[in-house]
Amino acid sequence: MRIVLCYPVGEKHIRQIQEAAPEYEVINAGQERIDELLPTAEIFIGHAKVPVNWDRVLDAGKLRWIQSSAAGLDHCLVPGVIANDQITVSSASGLFAPQVAEQTFSLLFGVIRRAPLFFRAEKKREFVRLPTDDLRGKTVGIVGLGGNGRTLTRMLAPWDVRLIATDHYPVNCPQEVDALWQDDQLDHLLSQSDVVILTLPLNNATRGLFDHDRFAKMKRGSYLINVARGAVVKEAALCEALQSGQLAGAGLDVTEVEPLPEESPLWDDPKVMISPHVGAQSYRRVDDSTRLAAINLKRYQAGLPVYNCVDKVLGFPHPNDTYKGEAS
Repeated sequence: MRIVLCYPVGEKHIRQIQEAAPEYEVINAGQERIDELLPTAEIFIGHAKVPVNWDRVLDAGKLRWIQSSAAGLDHCLVPGVIANDQITVSSASGLFAPQVAEQTFSLLFGVIRRAPLFFRAEKKREFVRLPTDDLRGKTVGIVGLGGNGRTLTRMLAPWDVRLIATDHYPVNCPQEVDALWQDDQLDHLLSQSDVVILTLPLNNATRGLFDHDRFAKMKRGSYLINVARGAVVKEAALCEALQSGQLAGAGLDVTEVEPLPEESPLWDDPKVMISPHVGAQSYRRVDDSTRLAAINLKRYQAGLPVYNCVDKVLGFPHPNDTYKGEAS
């Protein structure tokens, strides 16, 4: 019985995994050997950022559980894994929600207070007052109220904003949220929102969700913040919405193509603030990922449902199944 790891673990993390599953052989494959070793695993913990031959993994017939070290699962939810009833998949949904929220705030205040314009003026040593906007009093729409979205609502509430949201599972509405609707009410949310924050997963239903038609349904002069997955937004449609003034600004931690190509017009747009997909970065990330993996390993061996077990078609867990910080 083998556990294969593929995230930046140290010796202490490997020991922690081994102590949680003493009957298993634990191998740290890293990105360099994950394609070679994944077919030998019963349990895979991590996030392969290199191409993996999933057909070979499935043909081997050993894999029973994937514990992703990321919230997004597009790296492992290939058709064969989705169709295989013997493979359970769990995510890190909500585990890095505070960090994602902090990154959201940096982008949100950056575009509202016109930081890109001031950065450009600073480089020219131009001490010139330029127009800014206010967050206070705005309606903020959150698209996807999972772990990241719910943490955002708590952190945004003190800023004197009206919060509305959509989600596939519109349940357990946070007290800070004025209205929570089913995800088919997205256009209604867009029509009311001064700021739209994307915290939804990437799947067949959300890929390219924000296209020309969807941007046309947003309030003119509103803002878009994307800390979800880049492919949820069509870059060409986003650029057109910015150029036309339909959007007053955009804060992007993710882009449709990553890295963002040098020739993309988004780089030169003074209404856009870009960060290189660092929303979930944290000095505690590996520690927190390992702690969740160890907790879930004990549950897996005891025959209990693991936390953050996802609907493999949707790519995310039900809110009632998410990890909420229980001690091991």
